[in-house]
Amino acid sequence: MTVPMRRPHLRIGVDVGGTNTDGVILNPEKSSDPDRGLVAWKKASTTKNPSDGIFNVIQEMFEQPNVDAQDVASVTIGTTHFINAVVEMDRSRLAKVAVIRLCGPFSKDIPVGIDWPPRLRSIICAYRGLVDGGLEIDGSLIEELDEDALRRECEIIKSQGIKSIVVVGIFSPIDVVYRQEERAASIIREAYPEADVVLSKEVANIGFLERENAAVLNASILAFARYTIHSFQEAISRLGLRCPVFVTQNDGTILPASSAARLPIRTFSSGPTNSMRGAAFLTQDLKNSQGEAMMVVDIGGTTTDVGLLLPNGFPRQAAAYSEIAGVRTNFSYPDVKSIGLGGGSIVRRGKDGQLTIGPDSVGYLIQEKALAFGGTVPTTTDYTVLDQPALGIGDLSLLEDANIAADLPEFKAKVKAMLERIIDSMKTSPSDIPVVLVGGGAVIAPDRLIGASRVIKPNWSGVANAIGAATARVSGVIDSIASTESRSVAQVIEEVSQSAIDKAVADGAERSTVTIAEIESFPLQYIANKSRVVVKAVGDFDYSRADLLNCAAPVDGDSILRTQDIDMVEFVRDSIHSELPDDSVPVVDKPMVMTAEYIDNYKPNVANRQWLLSETDLDWITTGCYILGTGGGGSPYQHMLRLRELLRAGATVRIVSPWDLRDDDIVACGGGKGSPQVSIEKPYGNEILESQTELYDYLKVKPTAVISLEVGGGNGLQGLILGASANMDIPTVDGDWMGRAYPVSHQTTPVVYETRATMIPSCIADGNGKVLLMTRARTELDAERAFRAALSTMGSHVGCAKGPVRGADARRWVVENTVSLAWRIGRAVARARAANRVDAVAESIVEEVGGARSARVLFRGKIVGVERATKMGHAYGEVTIESTEERSTHEGKTAGTADRLVIPFKNENIYAKKISACGEEEVSMATYHLSSEQILAIVPDLVCVIDALSGEAIGTQEYRYGLLVVAIGIAASEKWTSTQRGIDIGGPKGFGFDDLEYVPLGRFTKPKSVIDEFDRVV
Repeated sequence: MTVPMRRPHLRIGVDVGGTNTDGVILNPEKSSDPDRGLVAWKKASTTKNPSDGIFNVIQEMFEQPNVDAQDVASVTIGTTHFINAVVEMDRSRLAKVAVIRLCGPFSKDIPVGIDWPPRLRSIICAYRGLVDGGLEIDGSLIEELDEDALRRECEIIKSQGIKSIVVVGIFSPIDVVYRQEERAASIIREAYPEADVVLSKEVANIGFLERENAAVLNASILAFARYTIHSFQEAISRLGLRCPVFVTQNDGTILPASSAARLPIRTFSSGPTNSMRGAAFLTQDLKNSQGEAMMVVDIGGTTTDVGLLLPNGFPRQAAAYSEIAGVRTNFSYPDVKSIGLGGGSIVRRGKDGQLTIGPDSVGYLIQEKALAFGGTVPTTTDYTVLDQPALGIGDLSLLEDANIAADLPEFKAKVKAMLERIIDSMKTSPSDIPVVLVGGGAVIAPDRLIGASRVIKPNWSGVANAIGAATARVSGVIDSIASTESRSVAQVIEEVSQSAIDKAVADGAERSTVTIAEIESFPLQYIANKSRVVVKAVGDFDYSRADLLNCAAPVDGDSILRTQDIDMVEFVRDSIHSELPDDSVPVVDKPMVMTAEYIDNYKPNVANRQWLLSETDLDWITTGCYILGTGGGGSPYQHMLRLRELLRAGATVRIVSPWDLRDDDIVACGGGKGSPQVSIEKPYGNEILESQTELYDYLKVKPTAVISLEVGGGNGLQGLILGASANMDIPTVDGDWMGRAYPVSHQTTPVVYETRATMIPSCIADGNGKVLLMTRARTELDAERAFRAALSTMGSHVGCAKGPVRGADARRWVVENTVSLAWRIGRAVARARAANRVDAVAESIVEEVGGARSARVLFRGKIVGVERATKMGHAYGEVTIESTEERSTHEGKTAGTADRLVIPFKNENIYAKKISACGEEEVSMATYHLSSEQILAIVPDLVCVIDALSGEAIGTQEYRYGLLVVAIGIAASEKWTSTQRGIDIGGPKGFGFDDLEYVPLGRFTKPKSVIDEFDRVV
């Protein structure tokens, strides 16, 4: 009789933290049982060599009854090992990286690591090569791949001894036809077989600079990652296990160990995610599974991490961009806030007599240094043990001798207040929310917290992170730009969803378990019948797939290590047993912190009526420009980087008052025109300056000053960039033609004052050989329509040079001092951050633009809906914000339904309409239309939406569900509101809302000039 082979069914999860290494063995077939299928668990101090800690934890779990190694189906490991190497800027574990861009004429002025911390940039970013290649947003070629140039770049890189190479092509994530990155990698491997080659499209999605940054970080730690993953596999092999080894990644799903060795950056934020996924598993029988969000508070040895667990069981994600060690990337990270409160946090009295907790911690040395273990350092664990002797931790008598009992009430109140404050900052509404406490330090938290509908401390919460690792699933993400010309958006989403499901299956998911977890879809401005669609599918790993089990622990010398990893192996092995020499001790960059004192004492450099820009000025102007963009104009971030590089290279940026212009001055004007989605992926080239050069070569004159077309968004910095360029070297006027951002360039003040075309001739250039010069037009609207029609054939983004105007006309038409206004708004945001008062940043902005008579806070809330469509090249849509402020009923209770604010937009926000809820406990969506409605602000007045957590502007393309925001209304310049023509062009009729009338928000206050305030004679 043949005995049937026993099917492995147990899953091991291990999470390696800075203080503890936690492990669990789970039987997923019994996850609904009272014990959640938990077969064994172990918590131990993290070892210097993490693989030793993993081995020890699993080995000790195997010593428990009813555990057989033959029943183990998989081991999943979560680790902060890789991100620590980057955060610590450990030169010994970070390789130098060369980048080859497939970019045609674009990005030549952008160094690799342009926005990195200087020390990290010097360690990693070693070389940049530019090769013809890249795609436009519609999938057409910018240039054919120049294979000969690519081979020449390989020789240069090889001669410099660089063995890590990143290939990044413009719009490569949508390149399914030419496959330029793949072809480039094949050529590089032929020419330089010893090198590691990383394709940017395999690392991250659309967003060129951020994707390049992520790919460079990934390439830098490849050798170290291979060694680390190999050591993990060796530990599993020593335990006699022959099962797949996985590593958890940032979004709560898993990567096979071999894939993690290629893409270690995807594991950087797995720690907090593991804890949140573990919390979801441990609370699966509660309301969370029926549609209730929960706040997860993970208290470790050093920090407390707090994040919102959505009803789908995954963490709420942060904004589109995340920073890793000061490097901006486009990974979707869990939205987690941390404070210095943990089980090992040091408790002391400050000089002011107040009890302080953390942020420093004894960490994994707690059993040596804490009072309860015979040490000399008072920690939160000591106070907790004193308060809860039944915990049985340490020696209670040692605490009684330490004389800390008198501080216990103050300690408990302090811990409670710290937790309540961070929970409140993460909530999306004022309503109470369930709070789940997990982590080894969860015992320090009280059983009741203000803002929590209930406090849940589930069994095995101390190893929730390991449980999250053991229960992690497989994902497939597709980020694509698709045509909707012959298909509906719904059909496109269905097709992309199927591709995401197929990708999840290809990565190891069992098809029958795969579901769609997230869908994002939005049309692209100025690009007909194109939408960007992002879909994420998740499912359980298919353990029947023999083709996927090759990620098992290495046997008989089989290894993911490469020859070039030997030096790394020897270094790491040596470092485990000895301290690093003094010259190898990682030194973390300490960037200049913009303190409240620095901000209050800062004075811009203004002399003899000229304002010379500094980097501080630039930071503040950038923030202010995006806020004044009223949701449009595109992010100024990339333009800020370019201008900052010019400053650092010695360029002088001069700003002058419009009132200092002479009558016969020739004032140039220019900026970018096209879809903001293009600028996210296609870096700037020379198109804006090229359009100016072509125009003035035609006119055979030289401008004496330059003014920005619009202060709002990215174009708000273009005047400064043009003025500082070596070709022009002229001052920039403190003002613009809009005082905000508008969708089209005929919505400008010169058009308000003149019916004829005043800025003709005009020129547009795509930076890739196409130039269009318009010498005649009856009106600015005619010119605008012609240029818009040409956009799609010129890459959907061009540089635009408007015809020059006389200084006398500039003084008559200008919306004055708008660069000063952007500076003041940015300074207000910086000051609010420095003082930890971002909650009041909206009020600070209101004060800067004239106070209550000129502006007001319109609404605070959470985005609960976004609709988008593209018409005539513009992004039309509507965002709905639900109030997070409590509203009282006649009985004194909070109403069951909150007020809402609806903001329609056409690239820019058009108006803000408040819809008051009727106050009933149960109100349908239809009821909102019957409730009272009031337009709070309407164009040409400004409707600005800012992130409630940072004070930064949020563009219409960045609107998404769950963001906490504040809407602000600002009175428009009298250049728009003093005449009916101005109101017709810049008001609701200019956006197609003929049935709406402009009602002023308040009285315009002229911005105060920085030049007038700070000028000195030298």
